[in-house]
Amino acid sequence: MSKKPHARLPTRFERPAAGTLLAFLAFVAFLAWSFSAAGVSVSELVTGLPNMAKIASEMVPPATDRIVPTMRSVLVTFQMALVGTVIGILISLPLAVLMSRNYAPHPAVRSVIRSLVSFIRTIPDLAWALFFVASVGLGPFAGTLTLIMDTIGFCARFFAESIEEVDDGPPEALSAIGASRLSVIVCATLPMAMPSLINSSLFALEKAVRSSVVLGLVGAGGIGAELATSMELFRFDQAATIVLMIFLLVLSVEKISSRARTSLLKKRQ
Repeated sequence: MSKKPHARLPTRFERPAAGTLLAFLAFVAFLAWSFSAAGVSVSELVTGLPNMAKIASEMVPPATDRIVPTMRSVLVTFQMALVGTVIGILISLPLAVLMSRNYAPHPAVRSVIRSLVSFIRTIPDLAWALFFVASVGLGPFAGTLTLIMDTIGFCARFFAESIEEVDDGPPEALSAIGASRLSVIVCATLPMAMPSLINSSLFALEKAVRSSVVLGLVGAGGIGAELATSMELFRFDQAATIVLMIFLLVLSVEKISSRARTSLLKKRQ
């Protein structure tokens, strides 16, 4: 009688290596420590539920006494996001070319530009907003400058990756017939990468709209300032109106952006 082959557990049930097990235990220990450092408390959450319910009840019904100024602030918020995104995209394109592997004039230039973009991306939006508010004063201009920096940090990286992924055939063909590097980039590389560039730009606009709301909390203009004032004055009904308008703004931008991306994909097919 032949022996039955020894049953082997699936790969997902194999015993982990000692190093992997130690790393996992270290992660669990650090996560538990992080819960403590973050001040997570179920008892405080339960205690705060009545206060949440009270605030929520004071938000209903939303106030309509400042509907017109609020709508103006929403418009300013979108204008900040739009201008900041457009200027940021225009600056990101040449930076992306300089930091791409296939078109950087020198590895040192690529390294410097990539480090600069990483530095811009590392600094939080609120830090940029505080810097520009201290530099140019309160108002939408400080918020627009902040969104320009945020867009550069976001778009330059993804633009560079899109340029690096372009097929080498058409650019090499143009180079073979004597076209300059700038002509190759403008006439072959950028048109081939355009769908990806547009897609990243639309995501940047969505991101800028959401960020512009928060920037108003530190005096950088837009609807965030209205929201901060309403909360400080305990006018939660006004805050509810502002939140609803922010929701409609973000939803509208996301819907339009989604349709634009869908239309773009259909054209590529």
